[in-house]
Parts: sequence; structure tokens; C-alpha cells
Amino acid sequence: MFVSASGVDIDEMGYAMSRLEIESELFDGSKVTNEAGSSTRSNKPLHNVDHEIAQLTNLRSGPHERLRQLMPGKQQLPVSPVKMLAGREGNYSGRGRFSSADRCHMLSRYLPVNGPWLVDQMTSRAYVSQFSADGSLFVAGFQGSDIRIYNVDRGWKVQKNILAKSLRWTVTDTSLSPDQRYLVYASMSPIVHIVNVGSATTESLSKITEIHEGLDFSAADDGGYPFGIFSVKFSTDGRELVAGSNDNSIYVYDLEANKLSLRIVAHTGNVGFRSYEWDYRWMDYPPQARDLKHPCDQSVATYKGHSVLRTLIRCYFSPEYSTGQKYIYTGSHDSCVYIYDVVTGAQVAVLKHHTSPVRDCSWHPYYPMLVSSSWDGDVVKWGFSGNGEAPAPMSNMRIRRRYYY
Repeated sequence: MFVSASGVDIDEMGYAMSRLEIESELFDGSKVTNEAGSSTRSNKPLHNVDHEIAQLTNLRSGPHERLRQLMPGKQQLPVSPVKMLAGREGNYSGRGRFSSADRCHMLSRYLPVNGPWLVDQMTSRAYVSQFSADGSLFVAGFQGSDIRIYNVDRGWKVQKNILAKSLRWTVTDTSLSPDQRYLVYASMSPIVHIVNVGSATTESLSKITEIHEGLDFSAADDGGYPFGIFSVKFSTDGRELVAGSNDNSIYVYDLEANKLSLRIVAHTGNVGFRSYEWDYRWMDYPPQARDLKHPCDQSVATYKGHSVLRTLIRCYFSPEYSTGQKYIYTGSHDSCVYIYDVVTGAQVAVLKHHTSPVRDCSWHPYYPMLVSSSWDGDVVKWGFSGNGEAPAPMSNMRIRRRYYY
């Protein structure tokens, strides 16, 4: 797997592939046990990534040199929380407080592996699930046209339910504007819709009669062929949209001018012939090819364990504020969420609950909290509660397992 996993959306394949059997082991000195099926494991390091990436990651998430030193010439990692706190009180760093790297070293030990606790259950496949930049809102998109915005700070109450317009196949991506007033959503068409979602205190049902302004990403030189948009994001200043499509192009849309401003074509010629020995949209990956490396592979690291089949599976770096981007986490076709150590490649946690592919997941930007969404219609929350007990569950009822395809 590259640092960003990819795949292809395709028509529904009416069958279920077997779940991988993944061992449950110890993590951080304690074993996670609960009814919903969370599991963790620590593996031996698989590889070391590029030296520069390893150094940058360690700088962002490593403690002060004096704190990691056991004796002259000997260091120990990770540094215990007690020693970290004692070092802060003793002003070992000379700053009188934790540096951002010290903070990340503390917080990155506490992974969101407890749970899960139910956020929502729908009767259609979940394709998108993302926290807002400040973590106060959470957006989930479903194949049945529903896009729900949850207020995280108010007990995950549904703040707005949007019924997508002109939907083709499914909601492929969503994005909140930097001021969190607007939401854009995309599907397998060149039209992206933008909706006013109001303030954080507004609760409403965005009906089909409300304005869903359509933004046409078609270019004059695209030959008139329809295409689908897999990914769409606001720029940091909120003035532009950047989208990736299945016609091998990247598009930039100027919201102020209300027009397409740029199209970058990844391929300069037509693909005239394609030959496949297998197709991962509905076939399992051939075992004999699992350890083969492409002769032109230029990736700096590869992380193995999860599977990308039947649909696009998204993966991300863990938050910079709380972990220093020390981990990579991803959904998987085998219904699990995987967390990898960026530097060593070790598989540090596997979260098991879902009964269908986990297409998307999102780690809270500040707290040890992760939300996963799956084709089984479940949106669930994982967390680190310290004592293994449920941290203020959204519902008093445990999650009811459902099996349907």
C-alpha cells in the first residue's frame, strides 16, 4: 500500500468474501476485550522507511533528549508518562512546559482501540465519514442519498440531514468549508453540489426544495464524455475547490468566479488496450503476487495487512497535533480498521466490528477518537477511555449486529 490507498468504485457485487482471521494480542500492556470485537496486535518491524521521513516523524513525536536518557550513552523509548510529567515539573527541557513533540509522545501512546460505540445505523452503505478541521462536526455520506452532519460537542446529535440531488450511484466525497458554513458533495458525475449548512447551533432537515447549487466541472476540451468525481476538497482559504476524477484529471474550480479555472491531465494519450489476469473489484488478490514489488515502484514505504477490494479504500496519517503523524490508518475490505507505525511499518492495532468493507474512517484532530463507516450501514466510534469502560456512550444499547448484502 502506498501512503494513500486507492481503488475503483463499481456496481454492487452480490456476495460476501471471507473475513481475514486476525489475531488479538496485547497493546501498551493491556488487552482490549469487548463485545463489539475490538482487537489490537503488535508486530515486529517490517521495514524502515526513508531516513528523512523517519527523522522528521521522530522529531515530531519524540520526547526531549534528556527525558529519553537512562544513563550516559543509553536511551530508552517510549518514555513513561510518569517520567514525562516529572521531567516537565523539573524543567528538563528548559521551557517549563511540554514541547509539541513531548505532547505527541505522550498522546500517541493512547490509541482509539476501545469500543466501538454506535453513532448511527442506516439501511444503505456508508461511503464517507470525516471530522471537521476542529473536530466539532462529523459528516457521513450514504449510498441512499443521505448526508448527515453530527454535532460532536452535543452528544453526536444530528445537526443537519441533507438529501443529495442528482445522485449518480453514491455520494463519493464531501468537504466542509473552512468556516464550516458550506458543504460540497460529489458523486459519479461532473456536477458537484454546494449546500449552506448554517451555523453550529442550527438544526434542520435540508430538503430537496432547498438550494443545492450545481458546480459543473466539465471542461471544454474533455470531449463531452461524462466522468465521475471521486474526491473533492475546499482550498485552505475557501475560495476554490480541488477535485480528482476518473478521467485521469485534477480539477480546480474558482468559487468567486463561478467557473472551472484549471484542469491537469495525468495522461497525455488514450489507453488503447488493457489486459488483466485478475480484477480486484470482485476477485481476491492472487496469493503468489502478494509479495511482488513493481519494478517501477517509487514509494518510500509499503504497509501490508489490509486489503483493497471491490471499492476505493481510504487511508490517512494520524493527526499532527496529538500524534505527530506517527501512524497511518486505513479501512479494509475485510471489515477492519488497521493502524500502522509510519517508521517501522509495524501493525499496531486492528479494530474489528463491521461485517462489510470499511470504506472510510476518521481520527479526531485532537482526541484519541476514531470513527469508522462501512457498507454494513454502521457508523461507530472507537476511543481510549483509560480504564477500558465506555466513555459517555451515545446510546445505552450495545450495537446490534446485522448481516445483509
